[in-house]
Amino acid sequence: MSKQYAVIGLGKFGFSVATTLAQAGKEVLAVDKDAEPVQEIADLVTYAARADITDSRVFASLGISNMDVVIVGISENMESSILATLQAKEAGVPLVIAKCMSQMHANILKKVGADRVVMAESETGIRLGKSLISGGFQDFFMLSDSFSMVELPVPEAWTGHNLEELDLRKKYSINVIAVKDGEDIRVTVNPKTLLRAEEVLILIGENKELAKLMKNRK
Repeated sequence: MSKQYAVIGLGKFGFSVATTLAQAGKEVLAVDKDAEPVQEIADLVTYAARADITDSRVFASLGISNMDVVIVGISENMESSILATLQAKEAGVPLVIAKCMSQMHANILKKVGADRVVMAESETGIRLGKSLISGGFQDFFMLSDSFSMVELPVPEAWTGHNLEELDLRKKYSINVIAVKDGEDIRVTVNPKTLLRAEEVLILIGENKELAKLMKNRK
């Protein structure tokens, strides 16, 4: 079953996340307290609603508890941002991502349960949307419309194998440019070194090939 997403707050960031997810065929609920952005996005997403998400009854009526991921795009109104994040976690949403406007704001969001905090506007909104679509990538950086650099934690099926065996370049035209182990980054990668579960691979390749890799990685 496809994941369900809710985006709360339709400024530049929220609008970008919602439309990026929708363009990829994801089920998206877009919510804002103002009519204008809701009307603008209504035909671009699965559902759009004008609502005051600080009201817990409204929050429940929107079915937020059924969502797999909630993105809180509000940052200008810190109180609303914190309340939306708190209510999403209390509703049992597995992954809540919240936009912040300062380090203090970020710290508070983490304390009330945000699983991930971002400081961003439209470009990073698109990037976040793309990374959510990408599934198992730890981080996702678009180099162009068709190429990206990603961080991929070593899949369980790859542990104990080496890059020579996996042959990602031949199979997917994907290059491994570095291996991360905690704070250490090795840019000279020995293709015969066995991969360990705690390592992260930094890859560059075409988006379609990266998507194919994620589908076949197990």
